[in-house]
Amino acid sequence: MNRIYRWYRSWSLATRQFLFLFIVTFAFFILLACNNYYKAADLFKNQMLSDSVVLIARTNQFLDTYLDNSRNVLLLLSTDARLLREGDSGKLSESLRFIAENNSALVKTLYIIRKDGKVFSSSQVNYDIIGNPKLSSIYHKSQQTYGAAVVSQPYVSPLSGETVAISRPVSADNGDIIGVAVIELDLDKLNRKISELTSGTYQTFVIMSDKDRVVTFDRDNGMLPQKPGTYHEDLPEPFVGKLAELPVTASEMSGPTGKLVVVKSGQNRLGWTLLVLIKDRYFYQNVIRLFDNYKTAAGIWFGVLLFMAFGMSRYMTKSIRMLAVKMDRVHDMGVIPSLVVKREDEIGRLAQSFNAMMERIRNLLQETKQMEERKKQLELKVLQSQIAPHFLYNTLACIGSLAKQHRTKEVKETIRALVGVLSFSFDTTSEFLTVEEELEGLNMYMQIQKIRYGDKFRYVQEIDPEALSCCILKLTLQPILENAVFHGIVPTHRGDGLIRVRGSVRKGKLRFFIRDNGAGMEKSKLRKALDEQPAEYNAERFSGIGMANVHHRLRLRYGDSYGLRIGSRPNMGTVVCITIPVERR
Repeated sequence: MNRIYRWYRSWSLATRQFLFLFIVTFAFFILLACNNYYKAADLFKNQMLSDSVVLIARTNQFLDTYLDNSRNVLLLLSTDARLLREGDSGKLSESLRFIAENNSALVKTLYIIRKDGKVFSSSQVNYDIIGNPKLSSIYHKSQQTYGAAVVSQPYVSPLSGETVAISRPVSADNGDIIGVAVIELDLDKLNRKISELTSGTYQTFVIMSDKDRVVTFDRDNGMLPQKPGTYHEDLPEPFVGKLAELPVTASEMSGPTGKLVVVKSGQNRLGWTLLVLIKDRYFYQNVIRLFDNYKTAAGIWFGVLLFMAFGMSRYMTKSIRMLAVKMDRVHDMGVIPSLVVKREDEIGRLAQSFNAMMERIRNLLQETKQMEERKKQLELKVLQSQIAPHFLYNTLACIGSLAKQHRTKEVKETIRALVGVLSFSFDTTSEFLTVEEELEGLNMYMQIQKIRYGDKFRYVQEIDPEALSCCILKLTLQPILENAVFHGIVPTHRGDGLIRVRGSVRKGKLRFFIRDNGAGMEKSKLRKALDEQPAEYNAERFSGIGMANVHHRLRLRYGDSYGLRIGSRPNMGTVVCITIPVERR
């Protein structure tokens, strides 16, 4: 419910006003049309059911006539009692074939079963080859009826296929039963005849015996389900069971093509029940034609109401919509959207307030941008000015010691390198310089460290010529080399230290790899190296600039996808990767 309410609140004012104007009226019109629609459908349905009842009665009359014709054929067979007594099988079979041919609309196969079990058929040759195992049970049931005709349950005959048998005893002149005459009905022709009477596009039929077994049904209509996994088209047992449970009246049930209306009759003289099944949507499909006028009127009413509601809502909410459009376009505050105020009502005052608010926001953003720029400049200046006094003291002490030893050349080199480092660090003309200039400062810094620590380590540069002209933030590489000297090489107390700097340009990015074979770091320290500044102040370091500080400056300048990555193992060394975009002067 809350979701629907939030969805409703997200609608525009014009949409709400538009819907409110026409929904009630249009809904009333729809309700009236639907009421008439369903009433007309019910009337048509009742009329169809009445017609179906009449149709069922006529079909049952046809089936009763069918039974009477079958009995007449049985009476005709009874006249062959003399041939049956004489046992002339040739004449008897010929007589059966003649009767079957003259009653082909009714009879599929004729049999006379003699008392001694001998069987004569209208298709004697086929019977002698195939036989018919059902005749024995039919013979015994017929003898138990004392001369009345017996209608069997549906079964599959080797000679007649799916059929139903009607049997009657054959008596001699003295009244003794000398055999049984049997007719296997032609259900295919019966099916086609009943289909002509009851079936259609939206209607079909099923005939069931008194044992709730299917005698025949319309196989060509497609409205009835088919039993799965069978070669013949049979109805599924659950569907047949539902048909058997229906009352003798009109009722409804589900079919493979939708809801079905079933009209069921009582048993006729054959003991059969006729069911007529009609598609439920057939009633409504015919009623739809009655509502063409409703559709036309509804379309005209909908168009007029839609046009009037849309025009009124657009006129009333035009100023508010323009305000919303202008506010949605506020992306670049360098170009402030403004509204032309032509109204003096509440909406006009709202537009004036919007213009004033946009101007104030632009001023505030400009001030914030200027403050951020000043912050970056001050941060860089602070980083550049963080030269440890103790480093100067140690360097000057080293120069004094060299002077006492009369090592004039080393003194000159150290003083020249110190002057270069100091001038490089205190240069405030720009926060950027080329990679070549940054490497020149690194060489002077590493010269001082070489004089101070002697041959304790080697320093190697491998820089692609393409990278030398790229721009880089000042003091980007120096803190990393400082970290490699004081935390990587010096603590190992070995004389085979190596610091290697490699630089290259790949896919629009400038990358530096600074590797040392010094002490390395544990995983716990490695995770914190880029997250925070060192807590303690180390006077031996050139400055207080740490790797986290460099990482923060690069991300602040270029974005979160750039900065430092560190890999290290204890007693094996550390690798620092610096990634920045390629920029040139």
